[in-house]
Amino acid sequence: MSVSVSQATSTPAALAGVRVVEMGQLIAGPFAGKMLGEFGADVIKIEPPGSGDPLRKWRLLKDGTSVWWQVQSRNKRSITLDLRAAEGQDIARRLIAEADVLIENFRPGTLEGWGLGWDRLSALNPGLVMLRISGYGQTGPYRDQPGFGVIGEAVGGLRHLTGEPGRVPVRVGVSIGDTLAALHGVIGAMMALYHRKVNGGTGQVIDVALHEAVFNVMESLLPEYSVFGTVREATGSSMPGIAPTNAYRCSDGFVLIAGNGDSIFRRLMEAIGRDDLARDPELAGNVGRVARVGEIDAAIELWTSTRTVASVLEAMAAARVPAGKVYTVKDIHEDPHYRARGMIVPQVTRDGWTLDVPGVVPKLSATPGTLRTAAPRLGEETEVVLRELGLGDQEIAELRAKGVLG
Repeated sequence: MSVSVSQATSTPAALAGVRVVEMGQLIAGPFAGKMLGEFGADVIKIEPPGSGDPLRKWRLLKDGTSVWWQVQSRNKRSITLDLRAAEGQDIARRLIAEADVLIENFRPGTLEGWGLGWDRLSALNPGLVMLRISGYGQTGPYRDQPGFGVIGEAVGGLRHLTGEPGRVPVRVGVSIGDTLAALHGVIGAMMALYHRKVNGGTGQVIDVALHEAVFNVMESLLPEYSVFGTVREATGSSMPGIAPTNAYRCSDGFVLIAGNGDSIFRRLMEAIGRDDLARDPELAGNVGRVARVGEIDAAIELWTSTRTVASVLEAMAAARVPAGKVYTVKDIHEDPHYRARGMIVPQVTRDGWTLDVPGVVPKLSATPGTLRTAAPRLGEETEVVLRELGLGDQEIAELRAKGVLG
């Protein structure tokens, strides 16, 4: 079923009644707003008049608008507002005074310069939860430095580990630094809303730095250095210190095989005809396998290299060994499991054409996320939202004449 702007839902929304004001642009802030909107929050996105969020023009465009925009901004209402103008700042304060959550990902100090800092906003709205996402956080010696997700990946330690040994560090292919920061921000906002509910209605600031969100998922990177002085290096497709887990060449592509559990390793070796390795007492545990990982990887690839990906996956499934094809988006689009779990959803845009978009994650049994409305045109709900604030036609017309609304 295609999703139109008037889709009704038969289940309650987890965040019904929560109002979010989103001031962010591009990826990190808007991704956080997207997640909150998918679970029922009323997300009012403030965009600059004229151009709007730059994401509207990023990557591939359909009828002049990015198809990425159709995903990132679903379930949101767009208003245009010049935040550099005093009148625009006043309207923003009125909006935030009635909001539960404010999302912003400007450089630290920007909102303060517009009269929209925490001290002033929390005085207007003591229950406000303010999610602030920036390159280096709101404090510290780097706070004023500009930072995008790619820089957060570098400073957070991720880029040093990506790629082949001795080669140039590579990105993972998506803006993972931004989305990791957004996910941390959403978790923080949920905790702050819960704290507000059970502790007298007081809000707080969530300070998320891009590099810290990346650093937080770097597993044993720091403790290994602290205890052993070990600097983890890039290892390509393998997992250092855990064996065997790698990408192995087949006759028609690559397959990932994770045989690093003790019993899984034995089944894997038996499946590839290496009973000698399966019974080798030195390889019964991970420490012994790591010491001989080159030998093990060579044995696996000798077997996979003469077989197709499909036949390798069939053999691994029969042996109950975790394995997977390296999917392209074409593979994803054609995969029945993705569709069975509602992860590929046709959605009708506000201009009337249909595209496939990702479904909602995570999946809640009682209050699942939904795609209620398609991504808005620039400023489409400006007058509706302003009237909700109590502004009349003449006031709105005067703001338009001054260029505050575009």
